[in-house]
Formats: sequence, C-alpha cells, structure tokens
Amino acid sequence: MSRTLRGAIALVGAAALSLGAVATSGAAQPGEAKQDVKIGLLLPESKTTRYEKFDRPYIEQKIKELAPDAQIDYYNAAESATTQQQQVNTALAKGDQVLILDAVDSKSIQSSVQKAHDAGVKVVAYDRLAQGPVDAYVSYDNRKVGELQGQALLDALGDKAETGQIVMHNGSPTDPNAAEFKAGAHSVLDGKVKIGKEYDTPNWDPNNANQQMSGAISALGKDNIVGVYSANDGLAAGIATSLKSAGINVPLTGQDAQLDAIQRILLGTQTITVEKPYKPEADIAATMAVDLAEGKELPDSLTPTTVTSGSGQKVPANLLTPIVVDKNNINDTVVKDGLYTVDEICTPTYAAACKEAGLQ
Repeated sequence: MSRTLRGAIALVGAAALSLGAVATSGAAQPGEAKQDVKIGLLLPESKTTRYEKFDRPYIEQKIKELAPDAQIDYYNAAESATTQQQQVNTALAKGDQVLILDAVDSKSIQSSVQKAHDAGVKVVAYDRLAQGPVDAYVSYDNRKVGELQGQALLDALGDKAETGQIVMHNGSPTDPNAAEFKAGAHSVLDGKVKIGKEYDTPNWDPNNANQQMSGAISALGKDNIVGVYSANDGLAAGIATSLKSAGINVPLTGQDAQLDAIQRILLGTQTITVEKPYKPEADIAATMAVDLAEGKELPDSLTPTTVTSGSGQKVPANLLTPIVVDKNNINDTVVKDGLYTVDEICTPTYAAACKEAGLQ
C-alpha cells in the first residue's frame, strides 16, 4: 500500500496519532546529546485574530516545553509577501536551523524556501503549503473544509436551493488553501444551486468582501439571493454588514471560529463556521520543528500522509480533521476546546441569544 493511500485511510485518526507523537517526540532521550535549537516562526498577518491570540503562543509554548533553551525568532509579515521574503533572509542570517512558515504567498515564497534548503535549513510549512523544497507540512484537510461549508449551506437552504441564487466569496488567490476550500465547496454545490456571483477576495480582506457583496446585491437583486458562501469568518464579517445594510438575512458560512463569528451565529446572522482547533496544529508544527532542529527523522505517526505542493514536491504531511460549529454545538466545540469561555462569548449584547442556545 502506498504512503499516500495509507495516510488517506488513516486520516480520521491522524489527530490522535499525531498528538501521541507530540507527547513523546522532541525530548532528548537518556544519554542523547542535546543540541542547540534555533527556530524562526514566520506568520503571515495579524488582521485575522487567530495568529497572535492562538497560533503564536501555542507554538512558542510547545517549543519551550520540548526544548526549554530554544531560541525563537518571531516575524509577522503584515500581509506582505515581500516583507516575508526579507524576514526569511533575516532568520537565515540569525542562524535559525528550522523555519515554521505560514506563507503570505505560497508561490512567491518558493525562492526563499529554496534558499533555506540550500543553506541546510529545514522548513515546516504551517497551515498553508508553500512551494519549494519544504520538509514537512501540517494543516487541516482544506478540501474537507470546503465540503463541510458547502453541505452546511445546502442544508440551511433546503428547498430554497432550487429557487434562488447564491454568492460565493472564495478568499485570497495567493493562498493555496483558498483554492482547496473553493474546490471542496464546488464539489458539493455545483448542480444543486445556481451561483449568481463568485469572487476571489485578495488578502482575505473583509472590506473587499463587503464591497463585493454590495456589488452582487446590486447586480442580482436582493430578493434573488438565497445564501452566501464565505470561505472564512473575516470575509463573513464584511459580508454580514453588507447584507444587513440591504435588509437581507440568508444562510452565511464561515471558517476559523472567530469570536465575532460565534456571536453572529448566536444572533442568526451567520449560519456556521468551521473550527480548526489551533492547539493540535500548533503542537504538531512545534514538535516537527524541534525534531528537525535536533537532527531527528520525523516519525510516520507525525507525518502519516503525503501531499504535493504547487511546485510539484512530495511533502510529508499531517492533515487534521475540521469541525462544523453551529448554534447547537458551541458549548461542545469552541468552549470545550478552550478557544473562548462562555463569559467571553455571552457579553450583554448576546445574553438573550446565549440563554436560548443553552450557554447560560
């Protein structure tokens, strides 16, 4: 059986296998010489709340747990591919042995990945699969995210799927994940609902999504729009504002389980979001990075499958399973997983909706 097929069959159990590896991998064994660990952490932006609130602290915490004396050099590219390329150069100049890289632009970063490879520096692609000779990749099954979003939208539409049109907002064209979300959503939606307008949204910018939605309403007519596919919660925020201004309340998807999205779900202005628990992903990336910095081979339990990047490289990978969050399972998902407390969600504005949903 091929490695790829074995990984695909084991996908459902990948998170459990990986977290087992996280618990045991990375620490030096008795009698084993410890090496200096220098890791560069390069995240793409801070407009999306997840990176500073969750990804960075979780990754840094796990690295320090596995290698207490590790040097961690942190960079945020503020949505600039050029800035991120410069940050890779800085990390290499500092002597980082491994880069945990969440690419702003997976294609343009290829030359930087190659430069790191040529310098003997390992690259762990985090959340987005960069092009070039990447050594390992951890993310969620992004096509599955799109499938879950598409199915949730169809379920919410019911019979209206046959009578109106939807608008699709697919995310940034420079993000390879956006293409996978889009493909997954289309695999569910095509032939079952009419797509009146469809957009790619540069930089995942909520303001762009707001303007696109307003344009779609003008072009299609508000009475003809029965639902909106949004690839993430940031876009959904801009879309929801446009819909409210036009007096439209239709099913709306999202992703990332942002706090404002959970609150919109409670109010009924967003239908679902897709949670990709940050801690398992961050723990796996940190463990990969520490292992590679210490010169270890990554075990199959940490990389149970293989993916092919946009530049054709076969990359050992770990793809975790996403979760749909709706009004009925908030307590069993984002609250249980520690993303937010009930008090954080249920501020006075949302108190009545929280009580109705059984959160208070």
